[in-house]
Amino acid sequence: MAAENAKPRYVSCLLRLWQTVDDGKTLWRASLEYPMSGERRGFASVAELCTYLLRETAVEDGENANPEAPFSAG
Repeated sequence: MAAENAKPRYVSCLLRLWQTVDDGKTLWRASLEYPMSGERRGFASVAELCTYLLRETAVEDGENANPEAPFSAG
């Protein structure tokens, strides 16, 4: 990967979590806001947020690329 296309090694963002009730079910929603750009991303669930974070932080060799097995015991 060329240096200009490399993902940053440091990211700062504001995480917001809140509960909603839809059709009688209590759900967690989330958003991330990047203060430098003002970009905001919304997520319908914590699982969707985690999948996004795993993809954004995956390294070249594919580490964390599988959202079904994000963490190792130990």
